[in-house]
Amino acid sequence: MIFDHISINDLSLIIFSLIIICSYFFDLISKRTGIPSVLILITLGIIISQAFSFFLLPKPSLEIIQNAVGILGGAGVILIVLEAAIDLRLRKESTGLILKAFLMALLGLTFTSLAGAFVLSKFTGVETSIALLYTIPLSILSSAIILPSIGLLEKEKKDFMVYESSFSDILGIISFHLIIGFHEPGGSEGMLSEVGINLLLVILLSIIISYVLIYFFQKIKEGAKLFFLLSILALLYGIGKVLHFESLILILFFGVVLNNHTLFFKGKLKNIIDEQRVESLIDNFKILIGETAFVIRTFFFVLFGFSIVMAKLFDFEVLYIGLSLVGVIFIVRAVFLLIFTGRNISPLIYLAPRGLITVLLFMKVQSENIETGADLSNIDGVLLFVILFSCLIMMYGLIINKKKEKQKEFSNPQIENPEQELSNQI
Repeated sequence: MIFDHISINDLSLIIFSLIIICSYFFDLISKRTGIPSVLILITLGIIISQAFSFFLLPKPSLEIIQNAVGILGGAGVILIVLEAAIDLRLRKESTGLILKAFLMALLGLTFTSLAGAFVLSKFTGVETSIALLYTIPLSILSSAIILPSIGLLEKEKKDFMVYESSFSDILGIISFHLIIGFHEPGGSEGMLSEVGINLLLVILLSIIISYVLIYFFQKIKEGAKLFFLLSILALLYGIGKVLHFESLILILFFGVVLNNHTLFFKGKLKNIIDEQRVESLIDNFKILIGETAFVIRTFFFVLFGFSIVMAKLFDFEVLYIGLSLVGVIFIVRAVFLLIFTGRNISPLIYLAPRGLITVLLFMKVQSENIETGADLSNIDGVLLFVILFSCLIMMYGLIINKKKEKQKEFSNPQIENPEQELSNQI
């Protein structure tokens, strides 16, 4: 048999290379069909897992896979938020859109979490405060899935989704850490004031660090400065997590300040930066982030698919809890979209996938070994169901939107025969 004469290192190299190549074509398929590439990547992970079993190849342990998913997820969060932030342009005319997106993310997260916790509590008997640890992650939009999938949307809706998903990531992580802090020994004492002080401190430090990094990195002319910059950001993010700061805010602020440097470097500050070098830094940095995020996102979702136990999806308890939570997600989303965007909520209503950050926060809950007082053995299956079902709904919405756009093109064709058009007008 061919696999008897191949080393594990060579096999790994072949598999990793094929995964990257496949992921590239999956992105092309996604852009043309509206099928989220993440669904195909998860499916690929499941197929690889089955192939390992079929050919009797040794599988990595579940602990190794979970550790790899955690590392990739941490790097993915940094890159995803940075990728979103570095694409945001702050303009006066965008103020209303940004405010709507922020309120949509905040209220959507709050009401989905609370309503979901109520549902989970009723079905499983777990306390509402414990249930929130699971429903907050399930209430966070996945910018890792949304951002690569919205290229065909009209500009205003695309910008709205970029802002909303970015705010949802940050607000969701902050809310999760706040709730999990209450379950730590002595965590409830002074928690709110501590979080408030931390946020103010992080915002202040983020602004200062952003200015300093942009100033110094425009001066660097040699070496792998972009990876050097990315490593510094990752280091600051890691230190912030160790110190229990919401260091994701630093990543967001840096990206926004860099991409809107003309807005932030005014007056005397304008003289300390070289406009041409900063623009070159932005262009190259966008390429680096996009390419790196592509690789991280690819392996994260393939490994997630590799670790899936498909049998959990067909458990009756998983089905009715999962369907109930998906129902809560889209009902709440529909209500607030009607409030903030008016009646024209398609295709935004469908764009509520759960993904990378949801998985990471679930892993965080399980690693804490918090006493739940109820049987939550099927909660992994519920997580998988919500992720897959929300992605399928998003796929449906994008396909429907693409069909509508094509119909508009056919109903409003460009004038090819001016003489015929003139005769029609006469």
